[in-house]
Amino acid sequence: MSSKSTRNMVLAAMFLAMAMLLPFVTGQNVKLGNMICPMHIPVLLCGFFCGPFYGLAVGLIAPLLRFLIFTRPPMPTALFMSFELATYGLVSALLYRAFSKKTWGIYAALIGAMIAGRVVSGVVQFIFAGLNQTQFSLSTFIESNVIITVPGIILQIVLIPILVLALKRYTED
Repeated sequence: MSSKSTRNMVLAAMFLAMAMLLPFVTGQNVKLGNMICPMHIPVLLCGFFCGPFYGLAVGLIAPLLRFLIFTRPPMPTALFMSFELATYGLVSALLYRAFSKKTWGIYAALIGAMIAGRVVSGVVQFIFAGLNQTQFSLSTFIESNVIITVPGIILQIVLIPILVLALKRYTED
């Protein structure tokens, strides 16, 4: 195994641990957690630092593992979040690489990943609602995936580029 593979595996494990623990910052307060989206930050960072495979894997695993251990987020929210966060990890990595890891590319990759993840989450929620013969409207999607999460969106747009730029010199080969 190469040193880069080992580094990515260790970093991915650290980001997964962060995704498990950061929600405790909100004190398991569901409303506050929904607004700040603490699990999103380590998954996005994993995409930036570890690449698409690890970003996707950490995003997919984190909500489900957190549900199994702490019963939060509850089902089916954990399932929806798994698809959303897997998309974040994958898309942030692919776009960041596509933009040649330029500083402006951090913002483009971040915003692109946030949009793609929310769209995927909405599609999964829509399919789930159809299977359960329940209602899932566009206004419900916008409220739960955009309006409520504005504080988290702002936090991510401010914090993640700062962290990527600050940590970049320590993780690059």
